[in-house]
Amino acid sequence: MRVTVFDYGAGNLHSLVKALAEPGVNVAIEADPARATQTDALVLPGVGAFGAAAARLAPGRAAMRDAILGGLPVIGICLGMQLLFEESEEGAGAGLGVIAGGVGRLRATRVPHIGWNTVDASGAGDISARLPATVYYANSFVCRPLAESVVAAWTTHEADRFPAVVRAGTAVGVQFHPEKSSAPGVRFLRDLLAATPTWRKCS
Repeated sequence: MRVTVFDYGAGNLHSLVKALAEPGVNVAIEADPARATQTDALVLPGVGAFGAAAARLAPGRAAMRDAILGGLPVIGICLGMQLLFEESEEGAGAGLGVIAGGVGRLRATRVPHIGWNTVDASGAGDISARLPATVYYANSFVCRPLAESVVAAWTTHEADRFPAVVRAGTAVGVQFHPEKSSAPGVRFLRDLLAATPTWRKCS
């Protein structure tokens, strides 16, 4: 399996690449958004700011969006999940828009939301069944989808309940960092990746 991590220049990707790598999986890092779609599964990593990431995405945004809507499996992590949406209060620029809705600031007094928190796997489907009970978060902004039907799991920080996992066709986003969520998080990420070939059939 070929897995490509799109590099928008936001941080060290070592821990994510290490978490994805296992026998039979060839992980590559690609900074060109159009070339990043020439793969079996695309991963949008979770470190950085929306505006800067959207700017790096812009030259190949249409190509990446078309590839995802055409059936390319994509896993978005934290910021990568937010890039699946249309826009963000964090910064200018357009997201991929494969999920309707936007990204807004976390409604809480303690921001950013950093550390371990639970996941309410109340959504249906195979993704919520694989989720660890607790995972590691590091976010100040959260996704606000127009339709709650895309939400596979929720979490709550103070009084703000927001999506922990979303799914639309072959696009899956997780607000937490599975690569930083110890062995259960890495196992969840690898299980998710292993399931991507079936997403094309179900979308």
